[in-house]
Amino acid sequence: MKSKYDVIVIGAGPAGMAAAIECGKSGLSTLVLGDQGSPGGQVYRAIERMRPQELAIFGDDYRHGQDLAHRFREAKVEYLPGAQVWQIDSDHIVSFLIEEKARQAKAGKTIIATGARERPVPIPGWTLAGVMAATAADVLLKSHGIVPDGRIVVAGSGPLLFLTASRLIEFGVTVSAVLDTTPLSNYFAALPALPGALRGYKYLLKGLQMKQRIRRSGTPIFRNVRNIEADGSNAVKAVRFSSNGTNRELKVDTLLLHNGVVPDTQITRQLECVHSWFDTQRYWQPVVNQWGDTSETGIAVIGDGAGIAGAKAAEASGHLAGLEAAYQMKAISRQERDRQAAPFKKLIKREKAVRPFLDRLFRPASELLVPRDDRTIVCRCEEVTAGDIRKALELGASGPNQLKSQTRCGMGPCQARMCGLTVSEIIADHRNEPVDSIGYHRVRPPIIPITVDQLADLELIK
Repeated sequence: MKSKYDVIVIGAGPAGMAAAIECGKSGLSTLVLGDQGSPGGQVYRAIERMRPQELAIFGDDYRHGQDLAHRFREAKVEYLPGAQVWQIDSDHIVSFLIEEKARQAKAGKTIIATGARERPVPIPGWTLAGVMAATAADVLLKSHGIVPDGRIVVAGSGPLLFLTASRLIEFGVTVSAVLDTTPLSNYFAALPALPGALRGYKYLLKGLQMKQRIRRSGTPIFRNVRNIEADGSNAVKAVRFSSNGTNRELKVDTLLLHNGVVPDTQITRQLECVHSWFDTQRYWQPVVNQWGDTSETGIAVIGDGAGIAGAKAAEASGHLAGLEAAYQMKAISRQERDRQAAPFKKLIKREKAVRPFLDRLFRPASELLVPRDDRTIVCRCEEVTAGDIRKALELGASGPNQLKSQTRCGMGPCQARMCGLTVSEIIADHRNEPVDSIGYHRVRPPIIPITVDQLADLELIK
């Protein structure tokens, strides 16, 4: 590994792989840092190890992902799997851990392709053993072929909710129930966007097919679900909820929660890039132009890290960022950049056609954003409850950063990844103010845990 590169790409999902392919084609020296052991990201996790029978279940999208990973492996770039970035300096020095050692590399341009993470679902009992994120079940399935056993309930809202249930069923798992928390009002709010969404009819058709698969399996789907609680002493034993006004209780061994995905903004926050609040889906996203460039010179963000749009749009955005990097470094002309970029821009426009409809339909329910029970844990790392946060606000805490010092909320190993959005939502609700006026936790390096010994071993570069 060298110490200086034309481009450093952080992330080896669809967007990161595509950006690296373009940079390699243009002859730019490129380093790709992927935090997983192989390329693919979350959506194409373990894609290179997929057997034919598994690919048949995961479908054509996964076959495309396998082809993308193959092209990435053939690209003339350096790839470091298992590399975790813990800091980026303003002069584009990227610090990361690899094989438990701290290392640095300097980039002419840094392309961040860290994708999305699952929105937290802070319900009473969500810290019990047996309660986990739906994407965690997806990780276990893709990486190790492991599926949950016993009585399984999937609860929440969003396309991935039904994808998780449908995929488990296809792998022979019995799902006891799907609890859909999508408010009925969302269907009316989404109707005006339906005509435009028909340009992305394949997504809509895929969603209908997933629901049909769930129904054919005999799995009940409860609609308009509210007041979800996980109950148990050391592990979850039951889930309580109301559906269309009727209170219910189901015995459960595994409860999978999902409430949409949001851009991973830890690195862009650390770099102090300008962010905007996307109110429909209730998340922050870095402000980028059509090439992925942010407010910070030489920093680009691509894929779902710049706004949720799906794997194909993410891949196309990676191609655009790679082409722009090649143009900025004079490896290709403006005319060549624009010529090659045209089909990717067209693809992104087509892929995003369905997003206004989906974003309105699956707008998160307010009660899953702001826990009403003061006993509900919000910050899992420091075991700070919603009541602790409200008490600190009543005592004068002015924002997320002041709450840190008063409650330690957001100071744990995850650095507010799990609680940051919830904290901002609670403050906004408590003050009856919009979230974008509240702001977000200040993210400081290291953005992942690193030991003093690892820091001491670091060889600084200039």
